[in-house]
Amino acid sequence: SDVCSSDLKQPDRDIYKITITGNPGIIQGLVSITEREDHVYIHLIESAPFNLGRNKVYLGVPGNLFAFVCRISFHRGFDGYVSFTSKTQLIEHYEMTIGAKNIGGQLMVITTDAALKLIDKYFKT
Repeated sequence: SDVCSSDLKQPDRDIYKITITGNPGIIQGLVSITEREDHVYIHLIESAPFNLGRNKVYLGVPGNLFAFVCRISFHRGFDGYVSFTSKTQLIEHYEMTIGAKNIGGQLMVITTDAALKLIDKYFKT
């Protein structure tokens, strides 16, 4: 999408894609992140069009991406802390599904506890 091509041009942003085993050429979703002072900020998290809505091919693409970013946060010494700006109508959804907390306006934070739960759910060790 256009949003992503503008993200690619920003030197401070890292972009990761999610694919499935055996089909690495098909991108299931994307996430664009920046390292901030004490956490990782998500600029964009997007499922491929065929993974949206009721007839999506794969469930859990956003959850996987959020869990992945939480892991990055731990690896970079930020205790799993991740923040992102939510669309207003999705705030409650993110609170319920990934345990994010609304800390004012549309800013959401995933704390250490929620990050550990996400990693545990999506990454089987």
